[in-house]
Amino acid sequence: MALDEALLSSSDAPPTLRFYTWRPEAVSLGWFQRWSELEPLVAGRAAVRRATGGGAIHHAEELTFSIAAAADHPLYRGEVRESYERVHAALAAALARLGVRAALRRDARVASDRPGSPMCFHESTPLDLVWDGRKGVGSAQRRTGGRVLHHGSIKLGETPLEEGIATLHGRAPGLSPERLAELLRASLAERWGASFEPADPTEEELRRAAARAPHFGSPEHLRRR
Repeated sequence: MALDEALLSSSDAPPTLRFYTWRPEAVSLGWFQRWSELEPLVAGRAAVRRATGGGAIHHAEELTFSIAAAADHPLYRGEVRESYERVHAALAAALARLGVRAALRRDARVASDRPGSPMCFHESTPLDLVWDGRKGVGSAQRRTGGRVLHHGSIKLGETPLEEGIATLHGRAPGLSPERLAELLRASLAERWGASFEPADPTEEELRRAAARAPHFGSPEHLRRR
């Protein structure tokens, strides 16, 4: 979370796509959620509060990605809705290579919705990607200082906190987060006419991330109003 924040706030960073998983498994709260809603569900799991909004995500059996870029980058230019549509179109193209027909929910009803649940995958919007009549990708953004951070989560399998959702293991048994990340990277490059260069975080990004990392899981931040 701290490294994503560093990429969001850095005016010198090039447009950056990150893929990562979590160890140990954790629950990330959306920026605007109340800790009291999630505390009973966290139940001893590691917890952080993201810089982006939306519902809580159980980071197990999934791949997380982030895209940080300037607000005037072609990906983020125009209405916020359009940027979600661009990201999700590229994701859908990658998922199609696995035989998954993902599409925007739009006005359809989805079986994964659970009114009153604080979990991201149990609440959908018209811009969410769904397949098999269920939500399969969680997305949220943070816009500040002329920069945009897009967070996304794609579920490989269900977890005790996220049952009844769309997953990939039923369609692509044995699919690893690493293989999924490569499919997504290739699809994003093709869809956007871009080339991605593997790179490590800069020393400055690592320094800023190390200084800020304790903040995201601190009791004060988790319980913020």
